[in-house]
Amino acid sequence: MRTPHNERLTPDIADAAQGKAAKALPERRCILSGETDARDKLVRLAISPDGVVLPDPLAKAPGRGAWIGVDRAELEAAMAAGKGGGRLKGALARAFKGAALSVPDDLSQRVEDALTRTLLDRLGLEMRAGYLILGSDRIAETARAGAIDLLLHAADASSDGSRKLDQAWRVGREREGSGETGVTLPLDRAALSVALGRDNVVHMALADPGAAARVSLALERLMHFLGGEKAAPNGGAPGDRQTATTD
Repeated sequence: MRTPHNERLTPDIADAAQGKAAKALPERRCILSGETDARDKLVRLAISPDGVVLPDPLAKAPGRGAWIGVDRAELEAAMAAGKGGGRLKGALARAFKGAALSVPDDLSQRVEDALTRTLLDRLGLEMRAGYLILGSDRIAETARAGAIDLLLHAADASSDGSRKLDQAWRVGREREGSGETGVTLPLDRAALSVALGRDNVVHMALADPGAAARVSLALERLMHFLGGEKAAPNGGAPGDRQTATTD
C-alpha cells in the first residue's frame, strides 16, 4: 500500500520498512572459519593481475573474491607452515577455483594497513562532509547537549582529557553512572593529524547517526582484525542477516 504524500509512517509500518531493509543486507562466508556475517564486516581478498592475493577492503576489485572474518592471529596461524600449514592456501584455491595465486608473507600486515587506511579515509570523508567534530571544547559542548552519537579518542590521548569528554557524553545521554566511555582508537594523534590534515587531533566526535554508523563499521572491522573487542557499541551497525553468498 502506498503512503499518501506528506503522511507520516505509523510505527508498525516504519518498523516493517526498516526490517525489510535490514534483511536485504547480504552476507558472506569466511573461507577460514566457515562462519557467515554481514558483507561489510568481513574483508575481501582479491587476486592482482600478476596473481598476488591482496586485501580489497572496499570490495571493488574485479573478478572473484574470497572473504575472511578472522583476526590477525588466526590469519597468521592459517598462513603458517607445519601443522595445519597451507590451510589459507587451500581455502584460497577453493575460493578462486584453482587459479594460480601467490600469498605474500606480509599479507596480515597488508590487511591491517588496508583497514587502517579505510578508517582514516572514512574519517576524512566525514570531516569534508561537515560531520566530524574536532576540538575538546566544541565536543564537550555538543556532548552535554546530547547530540553526540560517537565519541573517539586517540590512542595517546591523556586520561584526564578523555575522562572529561566521556563524562560530558554520559551527561548528555542521561547515562551518568553507567561507566560508558568513548572509543579509544588504535591510532595515535600523529597518525590522525596527518590523515586529516589538522594539527594535534586527539579527540573526535560525530553527531550525525549515519556518519557515526559508517565510521563505526570501518572501526569495528579494524578492531576485530587486531583482536580487540567490538569497536563502537553506540555508533550503529548493520542489523539482521541474510543468506550468505560467495563473491
